[in-house]
Amino acid sequence: MPASAVVARDLWRSFGETPVIRGLDLAIPAGQFVTLLGTSGCGKSTLLRILADLDNEISGKVQIAPRRAVAFQSPRLLPWKRVWRNVVLGLPGRPDKARALEALTEVGLAHRANAWPSTLSGGEAQRASLARALVRDPQLMLLDEPFGALDALTRIRVQTLVEQLWQRHRPAVLLVTHDVEEALLLADRALVMESGVISHSLEINLPRPRNVTDPAFVALRAELLARLGVGAAVTAADTGGSLASPDSTASPDGTASSGEPVGSGAPVGPARPSGTTEDV
Repeated sequence: MPASAVVARDLWRSFGETPVIRGLDLAIPAGQFVTLLGTSGCGKSTLLRILADLDNEISGKVQIAPRRAVAFQSPRLLPWKRVWRNVVLGLPGRPDKARALEALTEVGLAHRANAWPSTLSGGEAQRASLARALVRDPQLMLLDEPFGALDALTRIRVQTLVEQLWQRHRPAVLLVTHDVEEALLLADRALVMESGVISHSLEINLPRPRNVTDPAFVALRAELLARLGVGAAVTAADTGGSLASPDSTASPDGTASSGEPVGSGAPVGPARPSGTTEDV
């Protein structure tokens, strides 16, 4: 495995005349769990799409681990394929049910392998999406708010599952989230993104499993909230954990008010053309 799963230097991405990523620098060591926070429209999802090979209209240099997988907030399962076939979709060769079952077993969904996606609950569909990422044996997992559409209890269960999978397989993980508590519960390092750059990096040296009532956890939460412009005295309970900007809304042309495109899903594509990015 390479020493770094992601290295970005002086990365730029603009939409029309509007720059969304502005000379960004980022390094994610192999095996590190990183969360990315920021208000809506700051460029988080655009950065994730670049790292997933879904957007290559960039300038600057990006090196990315060759085996990577993506899970979005919407599971994006094909409704005309059974769950196990969705899991191995896009892999080379004939669909391998045994390989799909192995991944589904890890996420506790083997009993639903032959089900149609329309019969799954929200939590089950997100588990299937995680199995689809896991089956690729990724060196880098890119997670774009994968818990955002889940109810509170299911969210906690799937968060725990993601942490367990990371501890078992040790890929590097970049998780985009609006939830400060979620960032601190899961990550080794939390990044704050502002106006297209990483404005703050916070090491989270707390033992696992973490306790939200631990004074050290509370202090880190206050620091992150202050960095995000929410006042240090405001707790996650006051904000509901969400950092979405109230004036950042989607427009009919599929962009956010900031100019950042609303995310759409696709399997991770082939490596970018030479001279744009490199696999590491």
